[in-house]
Amino acid sequence: MIIKGEKGMKFTKMHGAGNDYVYINCFEETVDAPQELAIQVSDRHKGIGSDGLVLIMPSDKADFRMRMFNSDGSEAQMCGNASRCVGKYVYDNGLTTKTELTLETKAGIKYLQLFPENGKVKQVRVNMGQPILEAAKIPVISTSEKVINQEIFFDPESYNITCVSMGNPHAILFTTGIKSLDLEKTGSKIEHFGLFPELTNVEFVEIISKSRANVRVWERGSGETQACGTGACAVLVAGVLNNIMERNATISLPGGDLNVEWNSSDNCVYMTGEAVKVFEGDFYL
Repeated sequence: MIIKGEKGMKFTKMHGAGNDYVYINCFEETVDAPQELAIQVSDRHKGIGSDGLVLIMPSDKADFRMRMFNSDGSEAQMCGNASRCVGKYVYDNGLTTKTELTLETKAGIKYLQLFPENGKVKQVRVNMGQPILEAAKIPVISTSEKVINQEIFFDPESYNITCVSMGNPHAILFTTGIKSLDLEKTGSKIEHFGLFPELTNVEFVEIISKSRANVRVWERGSGETQACGTGACAVLVAGVLNNIMERNATISLPGGDLNVEWNSSDNCVYMTGEAVKVFEGDFYL
């Protein structure tokens, strides 16, 4: 039991492109066991239902701090969709009046630009930082310095994968017919494959044009999700590295579209998309 007594804990459920999390304002609430709480609130039958838990906290390094936990209780370094929702939450709830914010994450400081309409934030642009391409830093075990379009055998299948870190590891596969893929089987197999010391997120990508791609996401620790912000950024980077995508493109995920740009001048990846409040309330576990 996380919460005892009659007083519940206030929460807000939000999503970015369908990637939904339960958000707790830790300026007002105290969470003692976030790993356990993440598992409980994420349950779509017995809990609130979400891809995980996000704590909005004070920071001595940035305007705010974000900690996030997957639905299995594991702590994640970063989530672009969650960071956009944090930006909306702090602005809409009067924790800041700034439209340019810094956000401390386990993957470093991220920079948010908020776009309010009628006093509420509708979209947020996030500087996701520079992609990490060195295999050892992603991490992925490889004899090559970078893993770009390399054929890997996941018995009995083989896939050509490109590996990118956006603060968390991603394995990107360019293929066709992604709607019919058995993502639970294939995604889980790749996530836990021995080449990935910290496991990996997996993106299955179908190229529509150089400026648009359809993507299904298997998130490390969560399974298939409606969207993944860092995954969308990794897809664009991988597409550019394989000369099949432009540096500015629309990434279409089951939960919605994200605009992603890999800026050639500063080498940073910028992601813009919606941030939506679904509902709020109190829960008792």
